[in-house]
Amino acid sequence: MNLDDTAKELIRLLESHCSTISFAESCTGGLVSAAITSIPGASVVFKGGAVTYANESKQSILGVEPRILKENGSVSMECARAMASGAALCFRTDFALSITGIAGPDGGSAEKPVGTVWFGLAGQGVVITVREHFAGTRTDIRLAAAKKGLELISASIKASFELDNPTDGGVSLSQA
Repeated sequence: MNLDDTAKELIRLLESHCSTISFAESCTGGLVSAAITSIPGASVVFKGGAVTYANESKQSILGVEPRILKENGSVSMECARAMASGAALCFRTDFALSITGIAGPDGGSAEKPVGTVWFGLAGQGVVITVREHFAGTRTDIRLAAAKKGLELISASIKASFELDNPTDGGVSLSQA
């Protein structure tokens, strides 16, 4: 499935649950927001996104604490979590996706090589983080991260609704 098809699937999923989404992007530079807004009718579910490439933007727009950036860096679980939470709050959405990583060709280290990307998935009072590593050129890494981000948030949303509406006698985690 390509980026546009993945975006269409996410929009259908959100529409079917009357839910909204926002994005906080760093290394993808707005690719996720562009993929969503290329689909007619996306405004029903997509409330906004922030390209917070610079640390100052992560702080001023998304409310990422300077301590997080100083202690962990912008490419970290803690930053991805804060970015996702900040986007959900800033845009007042049910779900939010953040993406922060190192697309290269420079900027990597032994601890965080080029291609390292952290995702934050916020929704229903929970924030999940996922780390991935992608290979290829800067463009390859950015496109792979955008697609993976849409896939991850779709899977997270599906799982959250399955937990709220168990069909096989499962346990519901919804709040009363």
